[in-house]
Amino acid sequence: MKLEGLRVVDLSSFLPGPCLTMALADHGAEVIKIEAPGEGDPGRHIGLSDGPVTVFFRNFNRGKKSVVLDLKVADQRDLLLALCDTADVFIETFRPGVADRLGFSYDTLNARNPRLVYCSISAFGHEGTYRNRPAHDLALEAMSGVLSMTLGNDNKPAIPGIPIADQLSALQGLAAVLMALYRRESTGRGDYIDIAMHDTMLAACGNLFGPVMAEGRQPIAKHERSTGGSAFYQLYETCDGRQIVLAGQETKFVSNLLNALARPDLITFCLRGPGPHQQPVIDFLKSTFGRMSADEALTFLSGLDVCFGRVNTLPEALEDENVQARGMILRDDAGRRHIAPVIRFRDEPSESKLDAPLLGAHTDEIVERVRRSGVAPAGRSSARQ
Repeated sequence: MKLEGLRVVDLSSFLPGPCLTMALADHGAEVIKIEAPGEGDPGRHIGLSDGPVTVFFRNFNRGKKSVVLDLKVADQRDLLLALCDTADVFIETFRPGVADRLGFSYDTLNARNPRLVYCSISAFGHEGTYRNRPAHDLALEAMSGVLSMTLGNDNKPAIPGIPIADQLSALQGLAAVLMALYRRESTGRGDYIDIAMHDTMLAACGNLFGPVMAEGRQPIAKHERSTGGSAFYQLYETCDGRQIVLAGQETKFVSNLLNALARPDLITFCLRGPGPHQQPVIDFLKSTFGRMSADEALTFLSGLDVCFGRVNTLPEALEDENVQARGMILRDDAGRRHIAPVIRFRDEPSESKLDAPLLGAHTDEIVERVRRSGVAPAGRSSARQ
């Protein structure tokens, strides 16, 4: 696998950091997850379980090793320092200043291990006005302006179904870590990475900033290209209470559908771009699909070269024939389902370990490894469970 031999020390919890490090683990890295005594990662206690750990926890922590250390205890901090001396990557998601106070700042670890790639993920980053302010995903979606463009039928902000800031920050962090590892091949040195979720969300709004940057105004969501102003980027309800979407605004898709519906006169409205002038097209398509069932609409659209889809429930999404055909659902020995890695290589495919570690399951193994290396704290017996 691509990352075999890479060692990662993971001091992250909840979602962004664990999502990043699981991607590394899926492709062969040894990820050593450091957890606090007692409850460990809060993700262990979020949502439902279908086995020894919650689904939430295993969906972001499979294939890792769990080591319990109390970082308020000097000899256990020393053990972590010794472990970092042998690591390639260090991930932390504490609030700014916490890692420094615990003795694990970048400067400290870099002095001991100059090859270490150190990645911090936080709400607002380690520099700036809000550096000490706590926040989770929804606050970053709100402050970046994303929620102002994510509106329900009442024209008010709605909570997205997925934690966008968490996921995007994980992906930006993953890209940054891999860039730093690539650069290390030529320089021999690691680097420090500061990922702010606020930055990540702002950067993700590039498609929305046209009216802001060109005219200094807030976009009107229902008039914009991807948030309601286009007939061909739109939700439509069918007569059986389901919904379908059209999601391709290119001229060929517009022409293919409207010609098939014997309404070529409506094509010109769509060619003028998004905005209220497309309302006649939206009204026509609402009426058209409103007379079809979802299955009838899908059958009709399948015969055309257009972009479309049904609004699936989550159970339907897992059973989708293309999801099944691509092997996106893996099952462990107990029959529990897992989402397969998205990153696929032809020559060195991932070999996901589908077990999520019990709290502290690998403490003795890792402590003994550090002790054998000759750099374990004197008199160290075992990390406290």
